[in-house]
Order: sequence, then C-alpha cells, then structure tokens
Amino acid sequence: MMRYITQVHRMPESEWRARKERHLVRLAPIVEPHVARQSRRESHPVHDFLFRYYPFRASWLMRWGPGAGVLLEGGAARAFLAFEHYETRGDGIALAPLRLSPERRASAEWILRLLEITADREPRFGCYGLHEWAMVYRAPSRRHAATPLRMPDDELARVVESQRIACSHFDAFRFFTPAARPLNVLQPARPAIHDLEQRGCLHANMDLYKWATKFWPWIGSDLIADAFLLAVEIRELDMRASPYDLRAYGYTPVPIETAEGRAEYQRMQIELAARAQPIRLRLIETYRALISSAG
Repeated sequence: MMRYITQVHRMPESEWRARKERHLVRLAPIVEPHVARQSRRESHPVHDFLFRYYPFRASWLMRWGPGAGVLLEGGAARAFLAFEHYETRGDGIALAPLRLSPERRASAEWILRLLEITADREPRFGCYGLHEWAMVYRAPSRRHAATPLRMPDDELARVVESQRIACSHFDAFRFFTPAARPLNVLQPARPAIHDLEQRGCLHANMDLYKWATKFWPWIGSDLIADAFLLAVEIRELDMRASPYDLRAYGYTPVPIETAEGRAEYQRMQIELAARAQPIRLRLIETYRALISSAG
C-alpha cells in the first residue's frame, strides 16, 4: 500500500515564494556564469567539474522545490503542476508519493548506509590533497591540458614521491595514474567504499551534493543548495591545493609542497568537514523518512 510521509507541513505562499527567491539568489553567482560559458563553449577547470562529474542539470539545480511532505498553499502553487511528480492534494499542491522499485530502494538503502557510516567514523585529515597530484604524476597527458602546472614535471614527481599518499576515496583513487597507484597506502575499491569512506575527505563531503540530488525532487532544493554551495567551496580548495596554476582564474595556490601550505590545507579541510556534517545528518534524516514512507 502506498503511504504518504506522515507529517505534512503546510507552507504558505509567502513562505515558499521567499524560499524560491532566496534559492535563485544563492545559486545564480555560480550557475549563471557556467551556463554563459557553456553557450560560448568555454571551459572552467574548477567549476565545470560540479556540472560534469555530478550529472544534475543546471536547470534542475535552479528550480526550487519543497521536497516530500510539504503542501504548497496559494493559487500560484498550481504552477508546480507543470513539473513532473506534482499533484493537487486537497487545497494545495504537493509531490506525489515516492515509489521505489526494488532496485531504487536498494540504492536508497546503500546511500543511507554510506551516509550513516561516514557520519559515525572518525575523520582523518592527513591526505593534504595529494590525490590531485597523483592524477598527473608521470602522466603522458592531463585532464586540464590547457591549464599550466605550477612546477615542472620532474619537480612535481619529487613532491609526490616525498609525501605519504593516503587517499581513502575510490572515485578519486580511480583517476590516479598507473605510476601513482602503488604509492597510495590504501587501495580503495568500489565494493569496499563503505569500509573506507570518512568525513575528513574533501571528496566524501563534496559528494553530499550527489546524494542530495539522487532522489530529487523528493529531497528539497534547500538541502540540495546547501550541499551544492559547500561542494563549490570544497572544489575550490581541492584545485587550489593541486599542482595546477589557477591564478588566471583568481585562485591563489595552497602550496601543499611546503609545511606551511599543508598546515593551511589541513585547517581548511577541518573547517569544511565540520560544515559538511550537519548537511550529512539532514540527508540521513531525509533518506530515512523517504525509505520508510515510500511504496
């Protein structure tokens, strides 16, 4: 039998209009320049990742929705009926109940388990962003070939070989060059993601945006926007600490090849991890509610 999320929050038109406007104001500074660059076929070595690696359209990101369990009040709410999954319910508009096939339920439960394990696991802050260095170490070609490096290849190699590489994130490790893979003290594999994911990792925290979008629109846009904007900051640190020279794009390096740079990186990594944890906990609560109420 299909069940609705038990507690339905009635949202007055004044409130949802204000939230919708705030959503656009928050995201426009990142999304609108991206869309403009796309129209000109221009690339951005930092922000493009957020739209290519995470397969969530910019138009979807900009479209505000309340998520499950919310009844939008007011005549203007009927505009939401133009979008898939919305329906009239009593005197308001709400999302239709989430239906989960066995495969989708298994996916939701897998994500929830990963979020719960990561939330509880002790964070580690000793990687210093060396994963980006390992992705270009002794490589015949680079992903960002048009972006210069901050140092010659042989100097870059000496930095990599002088440091302890301890990347725990599979989706970063899989882009290591063949020469860099044996240098990592961990060997992450897809079946072992739950065994290694930890909340100090920049990529684990950036991926909160991915998990927030997986069950959109039942996961509301306010939470998605919070995860996205944090992912922007994480991505910027990720690339500032990389061997790429991004000063032409307005980014000063975090030189992790120095002791001072590693200390700066670790300080920022700890701060970002602390900010990610409340978003992770909100996602856990949301996934639990969706799974328990879905048919």
